[in-house]
Amino acid sequence: MTTRRLSTDASMLVVLAAIAILFEAIGWSVRGTSFLFSGQRLLVMILQVSIVGLLAIGVTQVILTGGIDLSSGSVVALSAMIAASLAQTANARAVFPSLTDLPAIVPIAAGLATGAAAGVVNGGLISYTRIPPFIATLGMMVSARGLARYYTRGQPVSMLTESYTSLGAGAVPVVIFLLVAIVFHVLLRHTRYGKYTYAIGANPLAARVSGVRVERHLIVVYTLAGLLAGLGGVMTSARAASGQAGMGMSYELDAIAAAVIGGTSLTGGIGRISGTVIGTIILGIMTSGFTFIGLDAYLQDIVKGGVIVSAVVADRYRHRGAVA
Repeated sequence: MTTRRLSTDASMLVVLAAIAILFEAIGWSVRGTSFLFSGQRLLVMILQVSIVGLLAIGVTQVILTGGIDLSSGSVVALSAMIAASLAQTANARAVFPSLTDLPAIVPIAAGLATGAAAGVVNGGLISYTRIPPFIATLGMMVSARGLARYYTRGQPVSMLTESYTSLGAGAVPVVIFLLVAIVFHVLLRHTRYGKYTYAIGANPLAARVSGVRVERHLIVVYTLAGLLAGLGGVMTSARAASGQAGMGMSYELDAIAAAVIGGTSLTGGIGRISGTVIGTIILGIMTSGFTFIGLDAYLQDIVKGGVIVSAVVADRYRHRGAVA
């Protein structure tokens, strides 16, 4: 089993290298410039996918249990709005005039708590009402986006403190993304939490018989996914120096795509964080490369959709071969 997973990561690295080399060749032949050796372009690319990468780490754990999370993008928006409203300066037209110039830890904690609360609701609905994860998280997706708009009646939240916006400055989001990836890689590979997560995805009934409290563990998994979406919202608003209800639009789809491209099986029980990180980078290189070569935005979505479907088809064939 370990060998196959390692080979999956290796194959994803080969795909990553091939895509990067392809864009490099096109760049020299069409534009006469380099795609790979532009430090500024690569930094911008990684910054763009770092938020999606955080969401993808949470989504990966949800998919490992056999579930899905469609709400992460909307939770980003709601967390961003709430965190930003508590990070405004005294000179701003503040949402809460009596709560301005607060220490950065206050809005950060509020954003994280918002995401975690959304995850608890998702996990609770799925665990105790037995409704499908698709429906539960779809409801949260619509509700969280609506709450983000209702919170300030659609008005953006601006003029945030420097201590708060520093969280999105420079390469800070990239560092946070990588640290989070390392933490959850260790959790999934070397702790009881990871063992239970894989067990539930592989066979929920067998996990229950083995003594795993499936309902409680699912709530934990969805709460952590919501917490990471909340962190994504905090970092998004800090980087933009504002909170807007439209933030995080379609991020949930990119997060799912990154997990699937990275080898996480939609049937549950198979996948790892390292693959998701590679899948996130592949998605980022594709997006940046399409822009670099001037591909029409509508065609970009078509090609991206084709890549996602191809990744799912490849996953099906790979697992069918393993069973055979």
